[in-house]
Amino acid sequence: MTTSASIVGRTVHGLTYAVLGWTVAYGGVRLAWTVGEAPEFGRLGLDLLGFTGWWSVALCAAAGALAVALDRVTTWRPVLAGLAWAVAGALVAAAAILLPELVGFLLFTVGPYFDPTAFASRLGCVAGAVLLGLATARYQRRTRGDCPDCCRTVRPGTRRSTPARWARWAAYAAVGGLVTRFAAQFAVGFDGVDQDASVYGLEIGLVLAGVLLPLALAHHWGEVWPGWVPLLAGRTIPRLVLLVPGFGLGAGIVAYFGMGMVQVMSGSDSEFSDAFLWVAMSAYLVMGLGLVVASTDYHLRTRGQCGTCDR
Repeated sequence: MTTSASIVGRTVHGLTYAVLGWTVAYGGVRLAWTVGEAPEFGRLGLDLLGFTGWWSVALCAAAGALAVALDRVTTWRPVLAGLAWAVAGALVAAAAILLPELVGFLLFTVGPYFDPTAFASRLGCVAGAVLLGLATARYQRRTRGDCPDCCRTVRPGTRRSTPARWARWAAYAAVGGLVTRFAAQFAVGFDGVDQDASVYGLEIGLVLAGVLLPLALAHHWGEVWPGWVPLLAGRTIPRLVLLVPGFGLGAGIVAYFGMGMVQVMSGSDSEFSDAFLWVAMSAYLVMGLGLVVASTDYHLRTRGQCGTCDR
């Protein structure tokens, strides 16, 4: 009786309101564009990939319904959490074009296909994915395991201070994916690739994201600034310095090139051969998945101790 009363009287969490507000606002825009007339979205002609029209409306509605369920359910339900993460992942995949656009901003170029309305729509879509992901993570912390403040299931005193073997293999796989991607480009040549400052900047960024970042996530020197770094040598590296690009780039790469492989399977036209596209996109997928897996271990290994259960 006490448990039922506490469930009924419990207030809705702010994250739930945030997801519902996003559902009404962004879902309302998707609904208006579906039943009415959508913008032209520049030369590319679309804002989202895969989930357009009524599918985009259904995705927004699913996010809102799942946010309410995550807030009201008081026990750990893996299927519910899995569905929520799947919808969040679908929202990221739908806005996959956002990845090259953000890279373009970093290189001070927006490209010929940039459209402000489409860009704003993709940002709104990813915002919903982030909010739903946060709500799902909160649900896991609240219901998974035997601690009311965290979702850790390990025994007290068993915290790891060294990277797991599977994380190192994931990091090496990410590096191997990048090497394979460049090897495929060398095999077909660079005749059709523009050699300007933005391309060189992108290649440098790929090396940093595909080599330095995964290795830092899977080795102890990714926790403390190395001795050759001026002014920072020996200091602890803030977790978010590696976790934000690790999870962000990893998820973005998986979404973008995963949707790209779907387009290849559907027979879309391209100036490159199918063999090259399969090798290159598969290599990027391995790189992205390796980053996500290595980031997961880094998060589990470096997070602070729970004040309630000492784990």
